[in-house]
Amino acid sequence: MSAHADTHAHDDHGHHHKETFVTKYIFSQDHKMIAKQYLITGTIMGVIGVLMSMMMRIQLAWPEQPNVIFEALLGKWAPDGVMDAEIYLALVTIHGTIMVFFVLTAGLSGTFSNLLIPLQIGARDMASGFLNMVSYWLFFTSSLVMVISLFVETGPAAAGWTIYPPLSALPMAQSGSGTGMTLWLVSMAIFIASSLLGSLNYIVTVINLRTKGMSMTRLPLTIWAFFITAVIGVISFPVLLSAALLLIMDRSFGTSFFLSDIFIQGDVLHYQGGSPVLFEHLFWFLGHPEVYIVILPAMGLVSEIMASNSRKPIFGYRAMIASILAIAFLSTIVWGHHMFVSGMNPFLGSVFTFTTLLIAIPSAVKAFNWITTLWKGNLQLNPAMLFSIGFVSTFITGGLTGIILGDSALDINVHDTYFVVAHFHLVMGISALYGMFAGIYHWYPKLFGRMLNKNLGYIHFWVTAVCAYGVFFPMHFIGMAGLPRRYYTNSNFPLFDDIANVNVVITTFALIGGVVQILYLWNFFGSIFYGKKAPQNPWKSTTLEWTAPVKHIHGNWPGEIPHVHRWAYDYSKPGHDEDFVPQNVPLKEGEEELHH
Repeated sequence: MSAHADTHAHDDHGHHHKETFVTKYIFSQDHKMIAKQYLITGTIMGVIGVLMSMMMRIQLAWPEQPNVIFEALLGKWAPDGVMDAEIYLALVTIHGTIMVFFVLTAGLSGTFSNLLIPLQIGARDMASGFLNMVSYWLFFTSSLVMVISLFVETGPAAAGWTIYPPLSALPMAQSGSGTGMTLWLVSMAIFIASSLLGSLNYIVTVINLRTKGMSMTRLPLTIWAFFITAVIGVISFPVLLSAALLLIMDRSFGTSFFLSDIFIQGDVLHYQGGSPVLFEHLFWFLGHPEVYIVILPAMGLVSEIMASNSRKPIFGYRAMIASILAIAFLSTIVWGHHMFVSGMNPFLGSVFTFTTLLIAIPSAVKAFNWITTLWKGNLQLNPAMLFSIGFVSTFITGGLTGIILGDSALDINVHDTYFVVAHFHLVMGISALYGMFAGIYHWYPKLFGRMLNKNLGYIHFWVTAVCAYGVFFPMHFIGMAGLPRRYYTNSNFPLFDDIANVNVVITTFALIGGVVQILYLWNFFGSIFYGKKAPQNPWKSTTLEWTAPVKHIHGNWPGEIPHVHRWAYDYSKPGHDEDFVPQNVPLKEGEEELHH
């Protein structure tokens, strides 16, 4: 197999010297360039998503007060600088969609699966470079459609990011149910096509293109995480596609999949026989695995970075793989916990409670293994390592509240409050972002051949970490006090007057946390041109990507592909001069692999 790959790559070199700007940077089929395209597109979408959350926070802290920013950015949706109620829901909708799909899914799977799968398994490139390019361009198109939907006359989609019918199914329900909603559905359909092509490519590459000696149990945990993430994606994304297509038919072709007896201003509409709850089932059958599609790659990156920066083998390698597999399996049978308040049969509620609480076990295995990897290690506290440790912290904090929300009897009390917002932002939003930042700080030298500024990285981490808890920790308490989520103001309820100050505190933290990301962006884009040149293996890691030359070449390695003789975590191994032994170093006499 590797012989075939070698000859293929050498034939390739001939016509790759004549690369034009377009073939190199735009329609590139090189996985390293596609990874950069995903990362930069995801970053731009991230800026839009964060700006929206800032506007929502300003509105919640100082409702009804005129604001110059609103007038400038929202135009007719903020007459005299006061935010319109309807645009608030649109901000919630687009912020959620952008962050979940376009930032976290693309920033983690799109960027790091692309960058690391071929490099860490010892392959020249992805199984299909062309499909890889197509999946990026579909992703780019869907991002573009989503951004265009913000400028529609009737306003962007406004049905919450879960787009439940009937708000999303009746174009006449409100202005945000019109053209903006149609564009949202089109964008998501294209996005799903992109994800499926990407996932199939990742799966085939991992199964077929591993170099000689790279057995499945010698793969780094990053590759296991990307591989299983792709499998979950292939299983669950088509379900959302079917939901989106049926919703388009309800909206435009008069069908009635998700609509039953509906009255608008006393008139009976002709819909009958459908059920909005069916949409909830279809949406959450993707929506819950999606949480793990986002968090598993982050877990893989964190495992790799922690082993490398603890100068220790990862603790419990096989248990880590088993827990990834267990999470993947369980993630597809827990979706009902999003629907405890939809009138679900209490017995069925208890079944979903059981499967939901069960998923805490593999998650806990991972958390304990990370802590044990850190224990008595020779810790290198660089920014990547700090973000990895931050990831474990927020994952545990956010996970604990998941136990409350996974219990049907408890969930019903706090389901539509800020308690839920706090939970999933910590466990999914912040944790996944930390994993992404850790990955960027660690593999930036591989992506751009330069080093990021470490001191700016430290500031970025500490301010972000303090602000993230400052924003989401108090939300648990205002949630338990009953403050409902998705309301654009709470000033109409005297009950919540005492909580108004907490909202100001949360917003203050949010604004500081948002501003410090500018420092990160400056570091990220500035270092591409002015960063210190990266050495071949800056972190003294054992995995194969650090054996490839710093300068990107098509085919990853000049000459032959390195062969693998050991697992990915030989750190601080007795009997070796260095405290790390790369995977391509042959075993010595009498030496054995640790994980067997």
